[in-house]
Amino acid sequence: MRSSHPRSAAVAALVATALATGLLAGSADAAEGAASADPIRIHDIQGTTRISPLIGKQVSDVEGIVTGVRTYGSRGFWIQDPDADDNAATSEGVFVFTSSVPTVAVGDAVKVSGLVGEYIPGGVSSGNQSVTQISKPAVTVVSSGNALPEATAVNEYSVPAEYAPAGDPAAAGSINGLTLDPARYALDYYESLEGMDVRIGTSRVVGATDPYAELWVTVKGWENQAKRGGTIYGSYESQNTGRLQIQQLAPLAQQPFPVANVGDKLTGTTEGPLDFNQFGGYTLVARTLGTVKAGTLAPEKTKPQAANELAVATYNVENLDPTDPQEKFDNLAKAVVENLASPDIVALEEIQDDNGAKNDGTVSAEQTLTKFTAAVAAAGGPAYQWRTVNPEDKKDGGEPGGNIRQVFLFNPARVSFTERAPGDAVTATAVVKENGKAALTHSPGRIDPANPAWADSRKPLAGEFVFRGKTVFVIANHFGSKGGDEGLASHHQPPVRSSEAKRLLQAQAVNGFVKDILATEKNANVIALGDINDFEFSATANALADGGALYPAIKSLPKAERYSYVYQGNAQVLDQILTSPAIKSFTYDSVHVNAEFAAQNSDHDPQVLRFRP
Repeated sequence: MRSSHPRSAAVAALVATALATGLLAGSADAAEGAASADPIRIHDIQGTTRISPLIGKQVSDVEGIVTGVRTYGSRGFWIQDPDADDNAATSEGVFVFTSSVPTVAVGDAVKVSGLVGEYIPGGVSSGNQSVTQISKPAVTVVSSGNALPEATAVNEYSVPAEYAPAGDPAAAGSINGLTLDPARYALDYYESLEGMDVRIGTSRVVGATDPYAELWVTVKGWENQAKRGGTIYGSYESQNTGRLQIQQLAPLAQQPFPVANVGDKLTGTTEGPLDFNQFGGYTLVARTLGTVKAGTLAPEKTKPQAANELAVATYNVENLDPTDPQEKFDNLAKAVVENLASPDIVALEEIQDDNGAKNDGTVSAEQTLTKFTAAVAAAGGPAYQWRTVNPEDKKDGGEPGGNIRQVFLFNPARVSFTERAPGDAVTATAVVKENGKAALTHSPGRIDPANPAWADSRKPLAGEFVFRGKTVFVIANHFGSKGGDEGLASHHQPPVRSSEAKRLLQAQAVNGFVKDILATEKNANVIALGDINDFEFSATANALADGGALYPAIKSLPKAERYSYVYQGNAQVLDQILTSPAIKSFTYDSVHVNAEFAAQNSDHDPQVLRFRP
């Protein structure tokens, strides 16, 4: 189970680094004040900010009732003081990190002595908030079988509507040093409950069970609700405060984790300590887990294109290579045929080379594509042909050795591909005028591959197609990932989105190329599509659309239907199809077949656009 990665001796170094950079600046006065004759209580350790005023101090005989025991991953247990103070900002619970399997049991009254610290899941560079903990503990069990402190109810009434305070400019945008205001900010509310026993009632699932035995629910069923039951992330200010990650304390071998899809209900009471981890922030680690009541969600099917409509789709097939099970090929192919209605042109992202992640210099994807197109035909689909440009080895990012690239599939019974001196990995295609019309110098060809914007990233693939006598330019993209960005629950508010800078340059390069086509032929049919790895409201999307060169077609959908991916319970847009001004009328469909389901063939939903050139 991916709970929290095991804490190690490196933790002390992380905290030391954080202290040196001012991220974990505690209050020396508070620490001195607490070192008085009165016994140290858990709320003294937690304090009124995210950082313990006693960080780096030894504490003795801290009393509490054990509310949860974790025997795997980050081993330890939670204790809670049943005698709360009257300050809502101070948590009454704390994690005791034991490193070995704890010997205490839920309901034990204990006294704990040890070192107060702040553990940062994912490390200082992650931007994650820290978890206040007691490490290197000496534990005395005073009594057993005690009643647990009453769990705090987390619900739509208790979680504030505002997500987080603005970070302190004097602390590089960190909220670590700010006094918690749990009545005003959701992140402060959750932080004020860190380590405490909390419970939720029946809640809707907004993030399906993942391979790491976790799911997401919302305690605010009405908050930015998607048409199919999820929660829409529609702007940088729509973080969706009701989202909460759910894990379980019981080892999987002892108790399998329930399988849930978006829209299902986690019914009854789910109760346990509130943790914070690097894979989603605040997490209810359930001692008591509710029961999943399945909903009726089914994979969508788009309508077939009319005879005079061109259907163009994009589908990220998640690192497809010949070593994948035949079942993955068959399921992806079935989706293309049955759910996407066999589009005329399909841009595929994440097609790997012929031996996948094996790092031996192979760059051809002939076997991958042969296997995939055969699976499509076997599923009753067309005999797709393909066009692509093989990348240089190890130059396009993605899984090491995989050499992912974009590929055009097209149905030759409906559309033809215009071959023009096919380019190679390092040769840029350009726009020229031929017989008064725009044409590419290389088709297929790559756009501006020497541009630093594409360093260690997939270069766009451009091609010319002809449908019913009309030329259509298609540009398949897979922009740089969001790797390195801070999570929504970062201690920087707003979080640092460092990966945006590269995508902005990539978007500008593609926009410039589209403008070249339109400058040559004003009414050219141009489609840019693919895994843009950014939201429809982002600077990336705005740069792609700059000057009216392209329109993000997903904006034609109602807001409750705008998503292609679900991340940490937020349904959001990563995959897009954008159209040039000549494409005035179209129908667009984000075809939900993967992102909302525990059983996925890819983590992305494909997109399809139908229009009459």
